[in-house]
Amino acid sequence: MNTPIEFGIYLPQLAAGVDELIDRAQAAERVGFDSLWLFDHLYGPGAPDVVAYEGWVLATTLLVRTSRLRVGHLVNCNNFRHPAVLAKMAATLDVVSNGRLEFGLGSGSYEAEHVQAGLPWGSAKERTERLAEALEIVTRMFAGSRASFDGRHYQLRDLPTTPAPVQTPHPPIHIGGVGPTTRRLAAKYADVWNIPTYALDRVTDLMSAVDQECERIGRDPATLRRSIEAVLVTATADRLDKALEVGRRRYGGPGYGLEAGGFVGSPEQIVDRIGELASAGFGTFIFMTHDRADPVTLELFAADVMPAFR
Repeated sequence: MNTPIEFGIYLPQLAAGVDELIDRAQAAERVGFDSLWLFDHLYGPGAPDVVAYEGWVLATTLLVRTSRLRVGHLVNCNNFRHPAVLAKMAATLDVVSNGRLEFGLGSGSYEAEHVQAGLPWGSAKERTERLAEALEIVTRMFAGSRASFDGRHYQLRDLPTTPAPVQTPHPPIHIGGVGPTTRRLAAKYADVWNIPTYALDRVTDLMSAVDQECERIGRDPATLRRSIEAVLVTATADRLDKALEVGRRRYGGPGYGLEAGGFVGSPEQIVDRIGELASAGFGTFIFMTHDRADPVTLELFAADVMPAFR
């Protein structure tokens, strides 16, 4: 395989104590996962009364309590923070973590929390315009000692941007989503383009579409890394039926793509599915496990799946 394979764990910070989240991040690091991913919401969508921690404070905590693991958000909500503030936060955390930040950014996905918090929402067109301007601001701030920008939604006037991020040219920028406008933004700004769970039934067509977008602007499609976010259900033979039952109960809705993803079965079957998609050009696999990153599943994956790709 030409593309090096990386494995991440998506662990929404819901219904768990901080100590448990730290333990699971440390377990992921210990067994060899490359990254851990959080969400960026004011509360869990559809679960307003369940404890949920703020994403940037928690990411900082997890980076401080680990030494190798990379941490990011799938994805940050652009509406929550001015992009100049967000870029400053990202650069600072990259320094604090010695270059272990992954930077995801999106236009927002859950209107209700915006309305409840009095935050701007607007039409899809407006949110996309804000996101495009934010990506331009963030990349400018990552790149230089000062940044200026005169947009419809945001303006910067010779803003000092030090410190620079540790990573060069900047922390990897992830853009997740599959619509035409999102693909255009990914082709222009992203280091990594992520196909979320809800679109796993269209992988081949979407890969072709983003390739075409890269070619349209003169970018080599091979320079845009591809990642997949998917539900993973795997266990030893005696536990697989129970694991699938849990997975269907938690992630059986149409937005999770449990069946379309194809990451359900024995470790051997998971190896085959990853290999199939790696051959198609995917380099990063970010899994939400049926048991919310229980160390038993992490250890099984590390022992019986990872060695096939490393």
